[in-house]
Amino acid sequence: MMAIPVSNRVLAPDWELDFYSRPILEPDGKKRWELLICSTPDVGPDGRQLGPEFRWLRACPAASVNSIWLREALEQALAEAEASGLGMPRRLRCWRASMRTMVQRAAEGLGLELVPSRRTYALVNWLQEREREVYPGEAGYMAGPLAPPPAAIRPVPVPLPEAARGQSWSWASLPLDVLAGAAGWDAAFASLVPLPEGADPEAAVPGIRLFGAVRALAIAGWLAGLEPVRLEIEADKLVLEAGLEDRWLLGSLAADEAEAARAAFARAREQAGGLQFLAVQGSDSDQRFEGFWLLRDLPDA
Repeated sequence: MMAIPVSNRVLAPDWELDFYSRPILEPDGKKRWELLICSTPDVGPDGRQLGPEFRWLRACPAASVNSIWLREALEQALAEAEASGLGMPRRLRCWRASMRTMVQRAAEGLGLELVPSRRTYALVNWLQEREREVYPGEAGYMAGPLAPPPAAIRPVPVPLPEAARGQSWSWASLPLDVLAGAAGWDAAFASLVPLPEGADPEAAVPGIRLFGAVRALAIAGWLAGLEPVRLEIEADKLVLEAGLEDRWLLGSLAADEAEAARAAFARAREQAGGLQFLAVQGSDSDQRFEGFWLLRDLPDA
């Protein structure tokens, strides 16, 4: 399949991909491998998913796990998406570091930009759904966790480069019903996720605001390239997890401040689907966001 020139494409949402073994033993004694592809949902003006979600699944014989099989499967997925009236994905996100090289080789020449990233919330939801509802009913099922933790590798957090540091930052909180209108906000860089169904519209969603003065736009652009995943409190430190395994130190906290933040994140996980946010603005009085990201604090296990 030849790459389609960018100017001739109808671009669709990004795709999220997982190509890996599942907890199913086949009759030959080998683990089942599956390729799962889903689209990253667009978010509508009410904060809900906009349009249908593309999902595509193929089982792969264990003896055929290689970039050639994967490339052919990607070609089939692209063809089926096109036949369904969907366009070419902008990017392909892959969260497993161990599979990155194979996915990169398979994607070469197909016009797909590979983004190593754990910002694959829709894919995690699908994996968890299959873990609950599909695999336990299969012959050869082996009980055990399947869906990926958001931080499989946890290196020591490092300070942001000087060029990406704001002048200051502050805690913030927004109710879920306010975040429902985020798709209409004025932001130079933004990435949203659909709001959880059935959540309390008044549930408080915690986050932070970074203030960068005249450098705010440049800081937002740099952070956009990091693929922000979630905020977490580690001892007395505020950490931004991003990309495949990156952990960035945003600030140090007093003991009572760290405990309050941990409690707020725990409440958000229970009441608002683990939502968090990261905002970049010029100053505390600005109405415009240079960057705004909705994040999800997914359980580690």
